[in-house]
Amino acid sequence: MQTAKQDAINTIQQLPDNADTEEMIYRLYVLENIRRGQQDAAEGKTQTAEEVLKDIQSC
Repeated sequence: MQTAKQDAINTIQQLPDNADTEEMIYRLYVLENIRRGQQDAAEGKTQTAEEVLKDIQSC
């Protein structure tokens, strides 16, 4: 598994040369949220779709 830094570098390198800073920041934001989701899943910190729907309907 690559480090967060290496993942960020790879993500930025895949962007076209004319990508602006906003696009780079957005891609890194998405990458970080994917990493957090994977970590939560590995730690069992997830909810089923049914649980999420129940939470939404109770609001």
